Amino acid sequence: MTETALSRADLQRARVTSVSAQIFSRRGFRATSMNEIAAAVGLSKPTLYHYFRSKEELLVRIYSDVLDESLEMGRHTVAGAATPLDAIRDLITSRVVYTCEHQALLKVCFEEEHELPPELAGEVLSRRRAFERLFVAALERHLAEHPDVRLGMAPKVYVNMCLGAVNWCYKWYGASGPNTPEELGRQMAATLTASLEAPG
Repeated sequence: MTETALSRADLQRARVTSVSAQIFSRRGFRATSMNEIAAAVGLSKPTLYHYFRSKEELLVRIYSDVLDESLEMGRHTVAGAATPLDAIRDLITSRVVYTCEHQALLKVCFEEEHELPPELAGEVLSRRRAFERLFVAALERHLAEHPDVRLGMAPKVYVNMCLGAVNWCYKWYGASGPNTPEELGRQMAATLTASLEAPG
């Protein structure tokens, strides 16, 4: 197969996953059929099965794409930060922005996790843990540099608290509200990291 054909196939798969995420978000994973997805993307059902063998495979691809993109963004964010505390703030901000800009996608990821095939769930969710470890590592570096900062909880608990607050934005953020995703992200980052400021 030529590079052009491969590129077209990848673009088609990306289009199918994007449309599928929108339908899953509106109707729910179980209530959606492959017939509906095929019709929405303008493909015959046999052609759709050429790209994805099942609805479950589609769901796994959605999760994989989101988690891979999140991890890549996270690594880039940490590498570009001047200090570990800046890295933490930027991680929080970027997650808020991503969540607000991809609400339907995140709704699927957070509300349909139980539908992941058991034999693949562990592999997919290990990528989420990789992102959490990136966040924890930045926090631990900050705490090591500032021993006078008292976190009051285990670093992993703090990270999960922050990610819980950030991820929940998909439920309530409205584009017509007073803040852009970037502004909201900066506000949330400032509040969530206030306790990490070194005394004095």
